[in-house]
Amino acid sequence: MSTQVRTRISAYAIAVEDDRLLLARLSDASPVFMPGLWHLPGGGIDPGEQPVEALARELMEETGLELIEAHLLDARTYSAQRSGASWSLTALFYAVALKEGAPTVTEVDGSTEAAVWIPLVDVQDDTVLSPAAADAVRMLDRAMTTFTATR
Repeated sequence: MSTQVRTRISAYAIAVEDDRLLLARLSDASPVFMPGLWHLPGGGIDPGEQPVEALARELMEETGLELIEAHLLDARTYSAQRSGASWSLTALFYAVALKEGAPTVTEVDGSTEAAVWIPLVDVQDDTVLSPAAADAVRMLDRAMTTFTATR
């Protein structure tokens, strides 16, 4: 019996403010990565939805924060096993600017149970990060220089 492979294309935010990275802790409803891991805010792009529109929607659901600006940094692919499914995920990473405010999860029963700003010095342990968040930490230099270079 072959395992069904599900594909997903997602848009994720790399948001840095005051030497802190915005991260979301995955809940039991997480479809791809393991619950309890710290992950980037963002998520699946719905059919017909533009990636930046999906990113803005997901940011609002998972953090309550409004997207002001987004610049595509990179794209990566991941394979994962979760809830009896094999996942093939394509992740689009965006350096983002957000409207000020405290992160608050607004989506009920979604894949995020918490959203917080975490000091960059505290996000170096790959064992508590999703694979996508671990890659984002390695992209931080590019993410932080994106807006200074465009202004």
